[in-house]
Amino acid sequence: MAKEQDTKVGKNIHAVEEALSKTEHFIEKNQKIILYVVGALVVLIGGYMAFKKFYLGPKEKEAQSQMFWAEKYFEKDSLNLALNGDGNYLGFLDIIDEYGMTKSADLAHYYAGMCYLKKGQFEEAIDYLEDFDSDDQIVCSMAKGALGDAYMELGDNDKALDYYMKAADNNNNLFTTPMFLMKAGWTYEIMGNYAEALKLYERIRKDYYKSYESREIEKYIARAKGMLNQK
Repeated sequence: MAKEQDTKVGKNIHAVEEALSKTEHFIEKNQKIILYVVGALVVLIGGYMAFKKFYLGPKEKEAQSQMFWAEKYFEKDSLNLALNGDGNYLGFLDIIDEYGMTKSADLAHYYAGMCYLKKGQFEEAIDYLEDFDSDDQIVCSMAKGALGDAYMELGDNDKALDYYMKAADNNNNLFTTPMFLMKAGWTYEIMGNYAEALKLYERIRKDYYKSYESREIEKYIARAKGMLNQK
């Protein structure tokens, strides 16, 4: 038995040595190619780090400076100035064009979409909101909910409902989740689906009883139940 184990161990050692030998042979044979590949990777990584530090970093600071004033106009509902600038500072549209690779430009997509939504230009709002992408879960939820509003205004209830539910489930919290569950419930009611509307209202009552929406949720629950009893 001991001899069999020794034999197996010997075979395994031989297999490992053979594999190492093949690896060494491969490296020797392709040494130049391997060095070229490693060198290229070093150059690419170094170039990317330099790009971030010496180009993208300063661009981000410039974009943030421009965004400050565009956001101020947005807060005042000066939507045209927020979108197009005031001659001294850029608006959201120019920030998107000039600082396209920055986080500020990405956020400008959200603001531009919200501006167009407020202006009643719903297709333009959809275009910009769909291009928005961020790690900020609350703002992402707001963007999805705004897409729901835009599609609702265009009469596409199915897409509006889809985005309201995405907005509600994107990040579970007492602010955006019950807000968009409520909008989804209203949309179900418009579509005549009071059973699904009731489920959402009861979900708000049960899971988000501390939310603003829960204050009047009994009224909506009663209305949905009343409509179901009429059927």
